[in-house]
Amino acid sequence: MHTAGVSLPSLFIFLDESGNFDFSPRGTRHFVLTALSTTNPDEMASALYALKHELVLAGQDIEYFHATEDQQVIRDRVFEILAGGTYELDSIIVEKAKTHPSLRDETRFYPMMCRYLLQYALRRHEWRGLEHFVIFTDALNVKRKREAIEKGLKEGLRSVVGRGKAFRLLHHASKSHPYLQAVDYCNWAVYVKWERGELRPYQMIRGKLKSEFEIFREGTTHYY
Repeated sequence: MHTAGVSLPSLFIFLDESGNFDFSPRGTRHFVLTALSTTNPDEMASALYALKHELVLAGQDIEYFHATEDQQVIRDRVFEILAGGTYELDSIIVEKAKTHPSLRDETRFYPMMCRYLLQYALRRHEWRGLEHFVIFTDALNVKRKREAIEKGLKEGLRSVVGRGKAFRLLHHASKSHPYLQAVDYCNWAVYVKWERGELRPYQMIRGKLKSEFEIFREGTTHYY
């Protein structure tokens, strides 16, 4: 975006979630949503592609990186790249049993959690003179309610972004963008910490976390 001949940096935010929308005892205990924000969405892309090509030459049939499916040796290599990247993370954690029944429908729950999460990333960047925001989410799983969810998301984003700020909201498959794969890894690391107490992946991206907020429990955890 250009204003008066001056090129202003844009903020790119990539969203990913772990857990499901099943609020019964059969569902996951937690729902975790993470935002990865960066003004340079090219920085780690070449390293991730280089790793993919290296693995292909070594005989691996890998289409894209996905934390829950990748072998541990591949995860370790991806986390090495993520540990050296320049970006910021914000995560919101929902203990689903504490969610009021009136909020459990996906068309209310998902947009509301996104709005709470994005206010941390967006407002932290306001002072940097950014005027344009591009927000990527992984393709939504709840296709029947996608239109209602997208409407709720856009309404919430307008209230967070504020007047005079342009934003685009894009729903792309994770395999389409290296940074959607990066946020998949980062979100998975936060999720397994909360869901099953696994800390090793979390420690790899711990330094990138700017906020980690358990929404239905008093108190927040911030890292600055």
